[in-house]
Amino acid sequence: MRAARIKELGPSYYHVISRVVDRRMAFDPDEKERFRKLMRACESFCALQVLTWSVLDNHFHIVLYVPPRETVSDDIFLARLAALYDRRTVLRVERRLKALNAGGEVSQAEALKAGYTYRMYDLSEFAKTFKQRLTQGYNRRHGRKGTLWEERFKSLIVEGESEPLLSLAAYVDLNAVRAGIVTDPKDYRFCGYGEAVAGMAKARDGLSLVLRAACPGADWQRVASEYRRFLYIRGEARGVDDAGNPMRPGFSAERVTAVLNEGGTLGIAELLHCRVRYFVDGAILGSRTFVDEAFRRHRQSFGQKRRTGARPMKGGQSWGTLCTARRLRLNPITIPMRG
Repeated sequence: MRAARIKELGPSYYHVISRVVDRRMAFDPDEKERFRKLMRACESFCALQVLTWSVLDNHFHIVLYVPPRETVSDDIFLARLAALYDRRTVLRVERRLKALNAGGEVSQAEALKAGYTYRMYDLSEFAKTFKQRLTQGYNRRHGRKGTLWEERFKSLIVEGESEPLLSLAAYVDLNAVRAGIVTDPKDYRFCGYGEAVAGMAKARDGLSLVLRAACPGADWQRVASEYRRFLYIRGEARGVDDAGNPMRPGFSAERVTAVLNEGGTLGIAELLHCRVRYFVDGAILGSRTFVDEAFRRHRQSFGQKRRTGARPMKGGQSWGTLCTARRLRLNPITIPMRG
């Protein structure tokens, strides 16, 4: 019997991760672009906000904000429907909705809407809708059957304050750098940062929310500048081989100095350049207070012998005040494979 997913009741932030079955390299550039478009369509339909994201050849990461559930007017309902369904379906639903309201059958009209709105404002319904539709399209294009995914998606509750959310966003946007695909995250268009640099309004809005504490009320130019500085600090490469080349993909110290116009390094830079299981398997990520409070709300999801919630993150020089709900004893931090 699989464990119940840990989800908050009110507004909340999540890191969502899923891998392709057998770790096969399923996503070429065309499939990644279809991924991006469908993700944005599901975002609009489900009334969630993608803060940043990254898709590589065999897995994806999405950082999501789930707002509190609200009553949806007919106009907003139809606009959300249009983001995901074809015009014929939307017109059919619109005509039926208008006919029911005109006939005073309000309860039937609300039941019609409820057949769709139950999938809004919900993490699981977003992931289910997105992954199912992606699988259906992929299978149709490639003449295959069955699931595209290795297992059900993983999710991590994240504290919506600057340090946890910003560190997680940087970790996600540095995926292609860790994999050796690019040396600058702006050059990878299949991630939130690359999308934002290219001018995508939704991507810019997402990163602005990530940096709202560090840059309150700032315009995109300032947000972009601060986030790029943060990425370069977090993405600096460490160590060189005998030929003087970085031992793993990332930014050289010289490039970091050029971007920041100052010297110095942070221990967390090396950590975020590695694969960090805390960001995937830690269950809850945030300050000690945040993790302890979330642990108490979701006590039934942990073992009976468990007495406390927060576990300091280990394996590096400095995680600051970040904690998770799970202590990962086996390889919590690993250097990414190359090639």
